[in-house]
Amino acid sequence: MTVPPVTREAVMRALDDVHDPELHRSIVALGMVGEVAVEDRRVRVAIKLTVAGCPLKAEIQRRVADALAVFDGVDAVQVTLDTMTDDERRRLRAGIAGGPERPSPFTADSRTRVIAIASGKGGVGKSSITANLAIALTRRGHSVGLLDADVYGYSIPRMMGVHRPAVMVDDLMIPVEAHGVRLMSIGFLTEEDSPVIWRGPMLHKALTSFVTDVYWDEPDYLLVDLPPGTGDVSLTIAQLLPAAAMVIVTTPQITAQRVARRAASMATRVNLPIVGVIENMSWFVAPDTGTRYEVFAGGGGAALAAEIGVPLLGQIPLESAVAQAGDRGLPVVAAQPESPAAKALEQSAWAITNALMPARARP
Repeated sequence: MTVPPVTREAVMRALDDVHDPELHRSIVALGMVGEVAVEDRRVRVAIKLTVAGCPLKAEIQRRVADALAVFDGVDAVQVTLDTMTDDERRRLRAGIAGGPERPSPFTADSRTRVIAIASGKGGVGKSSITANLAIALTRRGHSVGLLDADVYGYSIPRMMGVHRPAVMVDDLMIPVEAHGVRLMSIGFLTEEDSPVIWRGPMLHKALTSFVTDVYWDEPDYLLVDLPPGTGDVSLTIAQLLPAAAMVIVTTPQITAQRVARRAASMATRVNLPIVGVIENMSWFVAPDTGTRYEVFAGGGGAALAAEIGVPLLGQIPLESAVAQAGDRGLPVVAAQPESPAAKALEQSAWAITNALMPARARP
């Protein structure tokens, strides 16, 4: 039986099912497909990358080759890589995000539920909690963005195992994706060991760009890792994300609970509803005996939740695996999902989704 020849139209239909790994759109719709030639049982396809140094170019090339490998009657597939012109990038940017002037996409009418994670003080594991909650939410089938708003003390890139810069399409930043979570941090725009030495206005401008000039693409949830304290960043986030809610992270000590109470007071003053409290480092279980020790005794999480009238969303045990997993760039929910800490974090994510379902269902 003679196999009918493959046509250019058939190739384009196959490529329409290939999505860019960062933009999550068909490469055909994005205008990334250049010349397509079918001749002598060979297919040649030129793919136009958004930038010359696209860090995922090998993955795009693989996806294209895999999509075309299913054709009978094709002996060879050649995928070449080119780069978009400035005009093509501007058209792509306008197509996915509109014009250059964009207000905050996270309004009361947005599908995205924004959750700011605050602690009041440092050292309570807030960033680790945020990273693990983000992954736990993706494991529940949600699309999730994570904004690292701790500009001076950013740690999300290392915790999520990301070591490459964000890609720019014209003047639009594309979030870096890791473990299924879309990430944005000042750490993607600077050297890891370089300090960020800015005054308040520069900080406000950077955070505004992270909200309005990033292609977040309407995730179900946007988690915002706030810095310790109740200063400029918290006020800016309240202005940029007026529909946000807040989760307070504390540890059992009464001293930590009192500082976290200030973060709750700040949320009330700027009209951010509080979803609940997560207590971190609640206890330690000795691996040799199974004995449970409350290293930081005090019941601060339950006390804080009762004081401000919100639920205690979860209590996370103290485990070395949590710190080790974060240092390796693979948070414990992904690295050791059966560990007690990972299960407690999954339960905390469940409690959050029960309290704050996405504003509207996926289309």
